[in-house]
Amino acid sequence: MSDALISGLAGAGGGMIAQLITYPLQTVNTRQQTQRELKEEKKKRLSTIEQMCQVARQEGWDRLYGGLTPSLVGTAASQGVYYYFYQVFRNKAEASALDRKKRGIGDGSVGMLSSLVLAALSGCVNVLLTNPIWVVVTRMQTHSKKSKNSSTRAATTEGVILAAIEPPPYGTTHAINEVYDEAGFWGFWKGVVPTLIMVSNPSIQFMLYETLLKKLKKRRASSNKASDVTALEIFLLGALAKLGATVVTYPLLVVKSRLQAKQVNGVDKRHQYKGTFDAIAKMMTHEGFYGFYNGMGTKIVQSVLAAAVLFMVKEELVRGARRLLTGAAASNSL
Repeated sequence: MSDALISGLAGAGGGMIAQLITYPLQTVNTRQQTQRELKEEKKKRLSTIEQMCQVARQEGWDRLYGGLTPSLVGTAASQGVYYYFYQVFRNKAEASALDRKKRGIGDGSVGMLSSLVLAALSGCVNVLLTNPIWVVVTRMQTHSKKSKNSSTRAATTEGVILAAIEPPPYGTTHAINEVYDEAGFWGFWKGVVPTLIMVSNPSIQFMLYETLLKKLKKRRASSNKASDVTALEIFLLGALAKLGATVVTYPLLVVKSRLQAKQVNGVDKRHQYKGTFDAIAKMMTHEGFYGFYNGMGTKIVQSVLAAAVLFMVKEELVRGARRLLTGAAASNSL
């Protein structure tokens, strides 16, 4: 089994576990990002915990996991595609760096800029292949059903219940049909422009992660300590790297969510967006700079925790797979 395939499968597994742990935070964060609030309508905002409790109380706990199934599929696909192509590109870059070293050029290592480019290329491939899944996930996360109390409350006249029928559950098929009816085939690629620009997020993240990891290993080697990096250290390095990347690129994530959320006809035109630049202009004009950072606190907690779990689980899965393969190869050679 190739290193690229091991890395891809491990990334998919780590991503799915991280998604399961942090999904309620992601649902609340998507709702925060898509909340339209004009400058003159500023209200007291609920905290993340308060908003989670409000969703659970009014819509049921299951709404915090709305879109979980396609999200897990999307996470597995995204992480698998990303890590697979990242490892393929990195293997080629490392081979090229060693070849240059033999010719007396460089030290044989892949530099920071090269790592950034590799991560960006892998991110672009990932975005183009998986964007439709995330459009559906965003629709399902932002779909709000009426509270159970209001949906089952019936009007009565002379003791006769007139009726109140709870609407059918909003599932993946409903979301797919809604996107197609609204914008056709290309509706599944809504938000692809800011998402492509956002490949800088994992690029920055991986650049920081690999740089910090390399420095830690070098320090260990120079001090004659064990060179193995522990799972906890990987967890902390992943968290730190994701924190830096999230702060820089968060406004693009808000624009992407606005474009992928349902565009309701007949509402205030200031809340309807024709495209990326139209969304940016309207948000800046009507909501101000703060509008681009709606829910960033929630996102930092969710993304940092998810990234830290992902890196830790991925590295452990890669180590385990390599140990199994090494053991199998040794037993076959006996």
